[in-house]
Amino acid sequence: TADFDEITSFLGDYGLFQILIMVLLSVSTMPAGYMGVIVVFVSDTPEHYCRSSNTAGFNDTEQCLDGWVFSTDKYSATIVSEWDLVCDNAWKVPFSTSFFFVGALIGSFISGHLSDQFGRKPVFFFTMILQTVTALIQVTSVSWVMFTILNCLRGLGQISNFVASLVLGSEMLSKSARVTYILLGHSLGFGFGYALLPLFAYFIRGWRMLLVAAALPGFLFIPMWCLIPESPRWLLQKGRVEEAELVIRKALMVPFFYFLERICSIMFYEEEQTYTYMDLMRTHNIRNITILGVFIWISVAMVYYGLSLNSSNLHGNIYLNCFISAAIDIVVYVATWLLIDRAPRPTLLFTTLMFCGIMLLVIKLVPEDMPIMFQVLALVGKIGVSAAYCFIYVFFTELMPTVVRNMGLGICATAARIGAIICPYLLYMGLYSKILPYIIFGTASIMAAAVSMLLPDTRNSKLPDLLTQTKHIRRYTVRGKSQEGSLSFFVLVKEN
Repeated sequence: TADFDEITSFLGDYGLFQILIMVLLSVSTMPAGYMGVIVVFVSDTPEHYCRSSNTAGFNDTEQCLDGWVFSTDKYSATIVSEWDLVCDNAWKVPFSTSFFFVGALIGSFISGHLSDQFGRKPVFFFTMILQTVTALIQVTSVSWVMFTILNCLRGLGQISNFVASLVLGSEMLSKSARVTYILLGHSLGFGFGYALLPLFAYFIRGWRMLLVAAALPGFLFIPMWCLIPESPRWLLQKGRVEEAELVIRKALMVPFFYFLERICSIMFYEEEQTYTYMDLMRTHNIRNITILGVFIWISVAMVYYGLSLNSSNLHGNIYLNCFISAAIDIVVYVATWLLIDRAPRPTLLFTTLMFCGIMLLVIKLVPEDMPIMFQVLALVGKIGVSAAYCFIYVFFTELMPTVVRNMGLGICATAARIGAIICPYLLYMGLYSKILPYIIFGTASIMAAAVSMLLPDTRNSKLPDLLTQTKHIRRYTVRGKSQEGSLSFFVLVKEN
C-alpha cells in the first residue's frame, strides 16, 4: 500500500499553503499558553493579616473573627483576597487549580474521540470558542464555587484546542515540515503566549480584568474557519475522497488529476471500520505504546506544571520569575528543534528527563539559607522537562497511527492531566517541607527517563496510518538473552 506522505510528496515541504497553515495554527496556540498558567496570578495569595490584630504576620493557627486585610501592593485583587481563601479555606486554592486540570482531563478524553469521529477542524474551532467564552463568563463569578466550576470548563477547552491544532497541522504537513511545525510553530506559539502572561499581569493587577484580557484574543481566531481546511488524512480514512482532493487542490493552487488517480492506492482496507478507545489495546504494539505513553505523560506533565506553577513560591519578583520560566521554554523549544534529528528519539527523551531529575534532586543538598541557588537549580531543571514536554508531542504523534491518532494523543493528554491535577497539592505540601515537592518531581522525572528507553525510534520514519503499522517497543539484552522491553511494572506484555 502506498504511503500518504509518498503520494503527496510532490506538494513540497514549505509552499505557500503549508506556511499559511503553520502560521495560523501556531498563533492559535498562544491563548492556550497563558490560559494554562494564568492561575499563578489569579490565585496568588497576597500578604495579609487579621483585621482585629492589625498586624502583618498574624498567627494562622489562631481564629480570625473579623476577617482578613490583604495587601494591595502587588495585586488589586485575586480570588484569594476576593473570597478570603486563607487559613481554614486555604485548601480551596489548590483545589480550584486542580479542577482546571480535571476539566483538561475530561477534554483530553472526549475531544480525541470526537475529533476522530467528526473531524479535527470542528473540534478545533468549537474548543477555541469554549475556552474564550468560558473565561469571559468566569469574570462574572460571584462565588468560589462558580469560579471553580467554570475553571473546569475552561480547562476542558484549553487542552482540547491545543491537541486538536497539533493533530490538524501535523496531518497536513510532510515529515520535515511536521517537526518544524510542532517545535518551532506550535510549541513556540504556546511559549510566546506563556511569556505574554507576566506582561499582562504586571499592568493588569485585578484577576477579573486579567481574565478579560486573556479571553478577548480568542475571538480573533474564529475567522480562520475560512482558511484552515480539514485534515486530508482524516478525510481519506472516512472515505471522503473528493473532499480530500479539494484540500490538495488548494494546497497546489492549480487543478490536477494526479492525486485523484493514485488516491485509491492509499484507501486503506480498514477505512470502513469505526475505531474506539479499545483499539488502543487491540494489538501488542499499540498496547505497549499506550501504556508507556500514559506513564511518561503523567510524569512529564506533573513536573512541568509543578515547576511552572511554582513561580509565585520562588525567591524574587513573581513577574520576572514567570517571564524567565517562559523564556526558558522558548529557548528550549528552538534547541530541541536543532537537536531532534541528531539523536534517536528515545535517547533524546531520556537525556532531557534524566537531566531534569538530577537537577531537582541536587536541590536537597542546598542549604536553606541559599534561596538563589535553590531557585537556579529549579529553573535549570525546568530546561530538561520543558524540552521533554514539547518533544513528547512530536514523538507520540509519530508513534500513533492515523486511525487512532487523536484518541491516542487524547489518552496520553488525559494521563498528563492526572499529573497536572496532582501537582498543586504537591506544591501545597511545600508549605510544610520546601524540598519535598522537588524530591517527588525529580524521582518521577528519572523514572520516566528510564521507561522512555523502551520506546521505538521514529526518526526518519513515515507517519503510520494503520494499527498494523505501529512499531514494536525496543529490545534489550539481559544475561545474553534478547528479550522484548519489559512492562512488568505495569502489566506483563509479551510480543509474539
